[in-house]
Amino acid sequence: MLETKTFESLQLSRRILQAVKEMGFEEPTPIQAEAIPVLLNGHDVIGQAQTGTGKTAAFGIPILEKLNPRYRAVQALVITPTRELAIQVAEEIMKLGKFKDVRTLAVYGGQSIDRQIGALKRGVQVVVGTPGRLLDHINRGTLRLQHLKMLVLDEADEMLDMGFIDDIEAIIKETPETRQTLLFSATMPHEIQQLARKYLKNPRLVAVSKDELTVPSIEQVYYEVREKTKLESLCRVLETIDVTLAIIFCKTKRGVDELVASLETRGYQAEGLHGDLTQAQRNKVMRKFKNGQVDYLVATDVAARGLDIENVSHVINYDIPQDPEVYVHRIGRTGRAGRSGKAITFIVPEEYRQLRLIEKIIGARIARKNLPSIADIFERQKVQMIDKVANTINGGQLDIYRDIVQELAADYNLIDIASAALKLALDLELPAKEIEVDEADFGETGARPGMVRLFMNIGRQEEMTPPEIIKLIAEEAAIPGKSIGAIRIFDRFSFVEVPQQVAEQVMYSLHKTEVKGKKLFVEPAKVRK
Repeated sequence: MLETKTFESLQLSRRILQAVKEMGFEEPTPIQAEAIPVLLNGHDVIGQAQTGTGKTAAFGIPILEKLNPRYRAVQALVITPTRELAIQVAEEIMKLGKFKDVRTLAVYGGQSIDRQIGALKRGVQVVVGTPGRLLDHINRGTLRLQHLKMLVLDEADEMLDMGFIDDIEAIIKETPETRQTLLFSATMPHEIQQLARKYLKNPRLVAVSKDELTVPSIEQVYYEVREKTKLESLCRVLETIDVTLAIIFCKTKRGVDELVASLETRGYQAEGLHGDLTQAQRNKVMRKFKNGQVDYLVATDVAARGLDIENVSHVINYDIPQDPEVYVHRIGRTGRAGRSGKAITFIVPEEYRQLRLIEKIIGARIARKNLPSIADIFERQKVQMIDKVANTINGGQLDIYRDIVQELAADYNLIDIASAALKLALDLELPAKEIEVDEADFGETGARPGMVRLFMNIGRQEEMTPPEIIKLIAEEAAIPGKSIGAIRIFDRFSFVEVPQQVAEQVMYSLHKTEVKGKKLFVEPAKVRK
């Protein structure tokens, strides 16, 4: 593996470095450090890496460095298995090319083809799309690839599983033989190896291997949240845990700065740590954290390297790490020297596949917890008040306050006087409302109240039975089997009801799981009007 430590050492252009800095990336991931120099030198590449290792930037940066922004023709094509990935890849390439005036377009089924045709006519340099829609544009003559410089096959094994190989070969045949080709695949089945031998010229292999990782004896939990309520969810959790010192991890420098500002406005003592700090600033932050002057250190992974602090009670993954190895390194900063430690991770529904990958690598399930309710927070604050009042009584020196109480006692009940004094001194600040799963997110599925009815593309043909479906959901989604509701099994598909609060967990955990040789497809059931 290369010893590259910074993006600057990759000899990237000023405009790309500017975009990388603005996105908050501090140093290249292993796949980026290995693939970018090889691609910039013009070699074809086979990249073997899991989703979440930073592979989009690994091919996106060379694409942007090699294309001509003044020439409005398609110079790079990225083929992806799903529209979600196409959108994600296109957005990241747009961000990386922000300062190069590069036009990027995502094309996929389910979106107006006329709008895509209009964008292609106006001229784009980078197209990211799914095989079927790309082939549709090629056959219509609206996507011309004669000026293509670089072709990327992203998640090739997924496209093989979804039956896209014939479409991919048809697309490749429309590209110039002079193109540079990159194939990314988490696994290398025989068919993918054949595809590489057929269409790549003397490819270099770039692989990021994952060893089995173990974690210390740390209590690990996660909360499912919405992106728009993540900060509120974090504050809910902070209100109900006993923190000695906590490290909160964010994926970017900008995220660190924004979270520190948000926590400070809510009365939490927090400091940020990231690569833009000078050594003097870093030393000052660390001194305050170690001395207990601040409870929360908000940091990026790079900035937190080398930290060795004994009394960290909690590690909080505000942003789930993309690399399971990073997760292990993060949570290893708590529970040291025989002390107990807790690791808390926040995930949005789309990140369940990444969570399952982490669980697979560490060989353990991470427990799901429900966000604390208003009642939980009130109970916590009540216990804290009782402790404060008891300590004050035991501390004495109450004479002047007794005189005040005696005067008030002539007109008011003693319980009311004490309650009013507490309200005056310790007025509770409770969240305005509960954070709930929005039922509208699923639409009308025909389930009973509080449940969501899911469609699954397996049934009697796969010899599925209700106990097998319950076991499958319970094991893959890590929910109690007894919480699963009505199940109806048909020849080619099944319906199953699950609690509303775990519906997305079930969908994202089961989606594309292989059951009896078949890839699962799971979505909310649709009710015919």
